[in-house]
Amino acid sequence: MAGVEDRVALVTGAGRGIGRATAELLAARGAKVMGISRSEQELAALGLEYAVADLGTPEGCSLAVAEAERRLGPIDILVCNHGIGSAHEQVIWKQDPKVWSETMRINLDGPFHLSRLVVRGMIERQYGRLVYTSSTAGLVAEYAGSAYTAAKHGLIGLMRSVAQDAGKYGITSNAVLPGWVRTEMAERSARAEAEEMGITPERVWDDRAALYAPGRVATPQEVAEMIAFFASEESSGVSGEAIRVALGSVL
Repeated sequence: MAGVEDRVALVTGAGRGIGRATAELLAARGAKVMGISRSEQELAALGLEYAVADLGTPEGCSLAVAEAERRLGPIDILVCNHGIGSAHEQVIWKQDPKVWSETMRINLDGPFHLSRLVVRGMIERQYGRLVYTSSTAGLVAEYAGSAYTAAKHGLIGLMRSVAQDAGKYGITSNAVLPGWVRTEMAERSARAEAEEMGITPERVWDDRAALYAPGRVATPQEVAEMIAFFASEESSGVSGEAIRVALGSVL
């Protein structure tokens, strides 16, 4: 697949997990990649152009886009992968409103601001690829995760709105919906679940793996491959789609 060569890609949440795998894969295929996250130490180890920004604020989103364009040129590909998980959430009647607000600010408001900023230039150039990392929680609600579930549902709605608004300008907008993937964020939820249930984190991961027919969870690289396809020129016929990367399961 050669459809990202010399394209400028802005990848958020690039310091670890799926974002890191995606940034590395796009760069390996010839894209000019700018990685964004809140951890400079992780970004510096990436070996690519990067900027530190809080993507839960309009100012942070503007900084990320401006730095990418200043250093690499107009943005052709936006991968909205950053986010916070649900390990700290509680059932709805115990949920702290501050948790709801923070989750929406980072997981949904940030992608909105980034999309609004980059689509303008894509329209002028009549080309663009937007890819959003949602979750299978964007389709099926998880227990004690009202904020995360609502934000991931909302992200799919945002993606489809962008597909409708910008489709006539040669721009596509799609989402990947990973199931369980062994990332640092998922490790935190495993530790929290293990503590609550009085079992080991490895037992939690064994139980999660059992949800999938192959008896394992997906890898960051497998999700990155789907993102890379959506980011490519070859994906021009696909827009407004939410594709699970969950080994055949809906969970």
